Amino acid sequence: MKKILLPFLVFFFGLFLVYPLFFLLKGAFFIETVNGQQSQLHFSLDYFFIIFENPFYRECFLNSLLIAIFSTAFCLIIAIPLAQLFLRYRFPGKAIFSTLLLIPLILPPFVGAIGLKQFFSRFGSLNLILSQWNLIDLQNPPDWFGSGGFIGIILLQVLHLYPIMYLSVQAALANIDPSLRDSARNLGADSFHIFRTISFPLALPGVFAGASIVFVAAFTDLGVPLMFDFQTTVPSQIFNLVTQSNNPLGYALVVLTLVFVSVLFLIGKKWGEGNFAMMARSASYDDSIKLSPRTGFLVVTGMVFFILVSILPHLGVIIQSFSAKWFFSIMPNEWSAAFYHEVFSLPLTVMSMKNSLFYATSSALVDLVLGLGIAYLLARENFKGKNLLDVVAMLPLALPGLVLAFAYFVAFTRPPFAGIEWLDPRQNPTLLLVIAYAIHRLPYIVRAAYAGFQQTSVSLEEASANMGCPPWKTLLKISLPLISANLIAGTILTFSFAMLDVSSGMILAQEADYYPVTKAIYSLMGRITPIAPSVACALGVLAMLFLAVSLALASKLLGQKMGQLFR
Repeated sequence: MKKILLPFLVFFFGLFLVYPLFFLLKGAFFIETVNGQQSQLHFSLDYFFIIFENPFYRECFLNSLLIAIFSTAFCLIIAIPLAQLFLRYRFPGKAIFSTLLLIPLILPPFVGAIGLKQFFSRFGSLNLILSQWNLIDLQNPPDWFGSGGFIGIILLQVLHLYPIMYLSVQAALANIDPSLRDSARNLGADSFHIFRTISFPLALPGVFAGASIVFVAAFTDLGVPLMFDFQTTVPSQIFNLVTQSNNPLGYALVVLTLVFVSVLFLIGKKWGEGNFAMMARSASYDDSIKLSPRTGFLVVTGMVFFILVSILPHLGVIIQSFSAKWFFSIMPNEWSAAFYHEVFSLPLTVMSMKNSLFYATSSALVDLVLGLGIAYLLARENFKGKNLLDVVAMLPLALPGLVLAFAYFVAFTRPPFAGIEWLDPRQNPTLLLVIAYAIHRLPYIVRAAYAGFQQTSVSLEEASANMGCPPWKTLLKISLPLISANLIAGTILTFSFAMLDVSSGMILAQEADYYPVTKAIYSLMGRITPIAPSVACALGVLAMLFLAVSLALASKLLGQKMGQLFR
């Protein structure tokens, strides 16, 4: 099996990961000069100097950096207390609230921007309410989104990404041996002191892992700045440069993003390393504390308020999807369900739903096959380059979808692939979209499958081999049934996040016939027809419902282990 899998993986990663990134680096660092009939390449940093010397691009980097820093900080402020609360205390409705906390994952933040604008724009619901209470003057209403929507972008990033931070921190805290807390409590330490000196330091690997993912996601997010028409960010400029395929500044800008993200991951990994080992992991007994009725009531009230705030974008999208007229009023003046009929009638929306289902399903199947093969090699085989395979399989965690999509676009629209219909995204981006979705989510299923192999005794497979069973049959009859829950959950997650993807579809899908749902929503919002926003929101609600079921199944299968996939 190893002799078949390794050559295939070398070919796959070579063509769809190494080659595009190499092409990207070549375009950023080498300038082509033509002398007569000959062309020569020479190394140059001119493109990078142009970016650093240009005040506009410096502003773009500063804005993206501030968005990422503030988003990460607020996610930490939210996630750490939540993780501690749900692990250490018992209160009414705890199981329900733990599920509701994951709701923001089912809606891409750029879709939520549509709903949030109705509430917090200059003439949105909030300002109209405050005006009725004579608290503000509508002649000069406050701009809650900040200059150009900067605050709104941060708000949407936080509301969308805090569950990822929460899952990662919760998984790290859940692994801590409770006997350590018991010993500290017996010595007279209070709960806060125990958390500050024991729980939090031991959970630092999970904290840094979650913070790294949130920071990178916020820094490289493309959809939200586009929905606010906030052009002074790095992702917005990369998107604009895609349309200028001969502009070499695009290569340099993407390489700078890649370098910045890679350095960040290395720093996060370094800070997350240390002596965090325990003599034992989390025990089977429950040492959580039941809150008093009064404290429990306060916690439940706070959780209800927090959940309502976190789902404001969702509520806005739902309300807008039924809104026939919503202008200068707190709630819609006219209601209609006709926009859901439009979703199933308009060629753009019907085709986008079919496309997204095909892209997400295909990429999930690719991830299942690749993830299972890679996890098997890492867990059960010994060979040269094993560590390298592990690094390559995890590399997409540090590779933003924006960078990979740009690399695909520039690499496969040039010789020798230009003109090949199934590889040139200008003609048919289907294959590249499936591969882009698959590679970006591959680490999730590799981790899920690898964890399954680690929890399955190798002696069962050895017994099968001793009975003369070939490796492939042992895998099918013994290993796969034992790790099926991990594989199903990982596949569902890869499918769900592929349906949510923004960057790859926005960059690679150039023609409407190939638009995924996310780009169809963006396209509808760019139309000036009155029904376009409501139809876009109706499409977003349908995607929301579909993804809610998918994530619920994954959460049911993995439970608290789900957080390990984000680490």
